[in-house]
Amino acid sequence: MQIKDLPYADPGVPDVRSGPRFLLWLGRSQLGGQLKCLLWGMLLQLGIAGLPLGVGLAVQAVVDRDGGRLALGTGLLVVLGVAIATGDAMVHRVSVTNWITAAARVQQLLSRKTAELGAVLTRRVAAGEVVAVSTADVEKIGWFVEAVSRFASAALTLVLVCAGLLLYQPDLGLVVALGVPVLALAALPLLPSATRRADEQREKAGRATELASDTVAGLRVLRGIGGEELFLGRYRTASQEVRRAAVRSARMWALIAAIQVLLPGLLLAAVVVYGARLALDGRITVGELVTVYGAVALTHHPLRNFEEIAMAYSFSRPSAKRAARVLALSRTTTATGGAGELRPGGELYDPVTGVRAPAGLFTAVVCGDPDEAGRLADRLGGHPAEPAEDHSSVLLGGTALDGLSLAAARAAVLVQDKDPVLLSGTLRELFDVPASGRVAVAGALAAAQCGDVLDALAQASVDTDGDPMRTRITERGRSLSGGQRQRLALARSLVTDPEVLVLDEPTSAVDSHTEARVAAGIRRLRAGRTTVVLASSPLLLDVADRVVLVDGGTAVAMGTHRGLLAAEPRYRAVVTRETDDELTLDKELGRLGELEGETA
Repeated sequence: MQIKDLPYADPGVPDVRSGPRFLLWLGRSQLGGQLKCLLWGMLLQLGIAGLPLGVGLAVQAVVDRDGGRLALGTGLLVVLGVAIATGDAMVHRVSVTNWITAAARVQQLLSRKTAELGAVLTRRVAAGEVVAVSTADVEKIGWFVEAVSRFASAALTLVLVCAGLLLYQPDLGLVVALGVPVLALAALPLLPSATRRADEQREKAGRATELASDTVAGLRVLRGIGGEELFLGRYRTASQEVRRAAVRSARMWALIAAIQVLLPGLLLAAVVVYGARLALDGRITVGELVTVYGAVALTHHPLRNFEEIAMAYSFSRPSAKRAARVLALSRTTTATGGAGELRPGGELYDPVTGVRAPAGLFTAVVCGDPDEAGRLADRLGGHPAEPAEDHSSVLLGGTALDGLSLAAARAAVLVQDKDPVLLSGTLRELFDVPASGRVAVAGALAAAQCGDVLDALAQASVDTDGDPMRTRITERGRSLSGGQRQRLALARSLVTDPEVLVLDEPTSAVDSHTEARVAAGIRRLRAGRTTVVLASSPLLLDVADRVVLVDGGTAVAMGTHRGLLAAEPRYRAVVTRETDDELTLDKELGRLGELEGETA
């Protein structure tokens, strides 16, 4: 895989059972790149390891005044220099390719999962964690994947160097062969502590990122209540905790790095002392001593890869764990209906709550708990917030939504969240969404009562000749009021014209006069189409064909708004906001009136 070939046509199906398994799957997925890096790394490492041999030949040739051997040593050094230059350039090239391609694969997997889950993703995983996974964690995962092959080449090089020294000079080679494994494994006892400290740093950094994200998202509210300093203090405290954790982690890694420098120095000193005695006794030549000394000195280069792979793994393991946790999320529940072709015009039915939305009708659902309403909306769209074995799939026309492909399920049922997001761009780009083509943008804007929004956008624009459709909307629509954002989002949903449209509190941020006109516009534009609105506003409920009351997670009553208002106390308590005491007082006054009537 080359960088020019990105993105992947298919990033694959990852192994998300654990963080290490996910890293292993990534490594296997680009085995070709790993083998290339291994081979080029071997060329680089063996070229460096061979330098002492050429130097030793040249030194011994000078001592023996042998011109032919001097030329041989010089030629060997030239060949090794070319090998080192070529290997170093190609290792860097292939390593960067492996890093970028691994990171791109993870980003594609995350993007695919985000598109699959939609708004439900941030209900299952904290927004700060999603940001951390898609940015810093992706880089750390890519770092480990590309470092594995360089580590493997370094380890093989050390094995070959030790074996070669044993054959070349057994006495000194034995010292090196015994000392190098100790150098390679010396930092191993410190790794658990270093890993724990790195995990602690990542955890605190994730919390700080989440706090910052929440603070920025709610900045307007914070300013309204004067809470900027309070949250600034919280973030300052969180950032200081991250700093302290980073310092503790850096100290451990500094200790490991110091050991990687100290122990090779001690081994080098031991080789020099022992080799000098052997040379004085005439058991080895000066050239052999120089060769062994140089080989030991240059073992520091491959040994650095041991420190790097340990650091890369300790940093990438929690990152891979977080990525695997996100990628393991699924939109599916337990399918109870037959999978297959979707029958148009079918009833929408949730077996968990018993809510039914007949085809072609405007159905309103009233929930006393707003969180319960949000969970129901997600479930109706095929995205349960907390999937479990006993959660059955929603049925549309008798077909389980989970039995359909994601594209088919999205085309059939559209859910508008209670807090819809408007992406930055022009208003025309906002409405450039997959749609049936039966609803014009102008008709949707009119039904959602967006006339004042268009006027405001036209006046605010200075370079679009008063055309509101060319006016740019800032990130998340922050330049608009809550009611304006809500109505534009509603118009966008109406333009798509899905077979089933689920709206969660679509008018909670508008005034009552506008709400009445919006309710009438929705009913008019969605005539003959299945519409489900989760709301408790009497203005919306009054235009619905049927109303369903959900209490305690179960549909307990259904009928018209006026009929339920007269016959169902629980419905009246939610819609009219009457308290228990007020309901008791109404009952007592009713009884008193009945007694007065009997007395009269």
